Amino acid sequence: MNWIVTGGCGFIGSNFIHYAFQKYEDVEITNIDKLTYAGNPENLRNLENNPHYKFFKGDIADYSLLSDIFNKDIDLVINFAAETHVDRSIEGGDEFINTNILGTHALLKFCLKYDIRFVQISTDEVYGSSKEGYFTENDILEPSSLYSSSKAGADLLVKSYDVTYGLSVNITRSSNNFGPYQYPEKLIPLFITNLMRKKKVPVYGTGQNIREWIYVEDNCSSIDTVIQKGKKGEIYNLGSGVEKTNLEITNLILSKLGYGKEMIDFVPDRLGHDFRYALDTTKIRNLGWRPEFSFEEAFDLTIDWYKKNQLWWEPLLVT
Repeated sequence: MNWIVTGGCGFIGSNFIHYAFQKYEDVEITNIDKLTYAGNPENLRNLENNPHYKFFKGDIADYSLLSDIFNKDIDLVINFAAETHVDRSIEGGDEFINTNILGTHALLKFCLKYDIRFVQISTDEVYGSSKEGYFTENDILEPSSLYSSSKAGADLLVKSYDVTYGLSVNITRSSNNFGPYQYPEKLIPLFITNLMRKKKVPVYGTGQNIREWIYVEDNCSSIDTVIQKGKKGEIYNLGSGVEKTNLEITNLILSKLGYGKEMIDFVPDRLGHDFRYALDTTKIRNLGWRPEFSFEEAFDLTIDWYKKNQLWWEPLLVT
């Protein structure tokens, strides 16, 4: 198996590469990553001497770079590469359009040229917010942020290559991931690393916004299930069914690290802050996939990882 993984030095991408090498003896992986602030080569340092792993630093929107990498022997492209942080998209959306839309289109063009299967890693945020019920793969996309809008645009491009050209594609839309190697700007690693430095944790608004949480290794196994069993052209929601308010997550981290509510700093709410995301995962479960980790087990593993890997996350902190 000869795979290209884009964005493989990021959080989910690097976890997926570790997962793939642990599961498959016959996989060859080429990783393309621009190494922006959230792409960390340290995530894959142990693979530097692996003869089955290659790394190319570059932009997935760079046609010259892609022409040097793509060939007829590649079986699969898995596109993790993305600008992902909503707050950063509010400050300016140019990089989100370039990577998430133009970059995805460039990859699709090369996949079409060489008839390579394409798996797009998307997000539940493309559906928008809902106070009740669960989004299915057939629901209308109503993204509210520049980030989620750019991911929705990429999803539509992917589907168009299926409908228009017959390219073999799949799209996965996962709920909020957490686990090792997550850049400490996201809620869970930010709060863990803040508290480890005796700093308060910033909670938007009243903290009542709800997210569905999935451990990153479970997401990796669900993506692998789509690769192995997914039907051509289909979209698959990937989630655990575990919903928590941001305040519940905050209080859980405080409790695990021995702090009280005095360490919470309620801050003005994010612009256009979606209230709740929740997914109907019937389709992926019909393929035989189930989460391996309970939320409680995964949460403990995550906190333990950040405690043991301070040398990994300390250099990433601005202040």
